[in-house]
This record gives sequence, structure tokens and C-alpha cells, in this order.
Amino acid sequence: MQKESPTTVKITNADPSAMGLFGLAIVTLVASSQKLEITHGLSLIIPWAVFLGAFAQLFACIQDSKRNNTFGSTAFGAYAFFWFGMAASWMIKMGVFGTVLAAAANVDGKQLGFAFAGYLVFTLFMTIGAVEANKVLLIIFCLIDLLFLGLTMDAFGFAAEQFHTLAAYAEMAIGIVSLYGTGASVLNAHFGYSFLPIGKPCGIFTPKTK
Repeated sequence: MQKESPTTVKITNADPSAMGLFGLAIVTLVASSQKLEITHGLSLIIPWAVFLGAFAQLFACIQDSKRNNTFGSTAFGAYAFFWFGMAASWMIKMGVFGTVLAAAANVDGKQLGFAFAGYLVFTLFMTIGAVEANKVLLIIFCLIDLLFLGLTMDAFGFAAEQFHTLAAYAEMAIGIVSLYGTGASVLNAHFGYSFLPIGKPCGIFTPKTK
């Protein structure tokens, strides 16, 4: 009696980029509305920071990791934890964890400045990677560079008003472009062709064939 040959089952995960970009889009739209003084207060930004900015991008990070996508997993994971950190920072400032943590003597905005500066350096590296992804992603990362530049300078008090404005408009633009990227990711995969163009890689860092 012959042995049956083993059956190979291939499990394919859907591209999580659309969900990650959607989370980024919504949280930046909501947060930028406060920076631009279209809205006020932080209470109703926090849920979107946690559930869209953080959890949606963390989900995309985990799924990209399963797909062996180091770039996507690192990007979504890093920005997910950024929004966890920002939500917690806002809650401390608002006194959610008690008056001692919220006291002016214990809150130094320059500490956030160092975090923003670290994220700026990180995003510059990721922008280099985005050059060989697509044009939409490259635009998003360039805008994130501007966002963190503005946040860093604002936190350290260098031309704070001008850099705060830069951060606000960059963040709003991130939301708008990320919404387009979300639509492109979903519809291009759904229809099986480039329904919404995202632009080809720049080819600057692609190894040249001999």
C-alpha cells in the first residue's frame, strides 16, 4: 500500500496596509483639528489615538510581520507605540492618573521633545526606504518628517508658534494622503489592477544590473 503524499496548505494573509493607513489617517485628522484650533480639548482625541492610531497600526504591524515585511511591520509598530505614548501623555497632563503626575513641577515638555527628535531620525530612515516603495507612501513619510520636525522644535521652544503651525498642517496633510492610500490599497487589491495610482518606486537605490 502506497503512502499518501503530504498535503501542503498555503495560508495567505491579506495586505494590512489599508488598515494601518486608515488608522493613521483618522488619528491625524482628529489630532490636527485640535492643533489648527478647529476643535479644542484632548478628551475626544484620546480614544482615536488609542484605537485607530495605536491598535489599528499595531494590528497592521503584526500582520506585516507574518508576511515577512520588515519595513511595514517596523513602521506600523513604531507609530502604533507613538500613539500609545501620546495618549498616555495627554492623560497624565489632564490629571487622569492623579494630580502629582500632572503637577507642573513634574511635567517637562522638553522630554517629549527628545522623543519627537528620536522619531524624526527614525522617520528619516524610513523615508529612505519609502523611496523604493511607491510615491504615495513617500509623500506620507515626507509629511511625517515635517510633522516631527515641527513637534520637536515646538517642544524645545525654537520658533514654537511657526513650528507648531508647520506640524499642524503637515499632520492634516498626512490624514488626507493616508485616506487616499487606504482607498488605493483596498480598491487596487479588490479590482486586481491599478484603480487608483500610487506611483512607481523611484529606483534611486535599486541595484543596477550589469
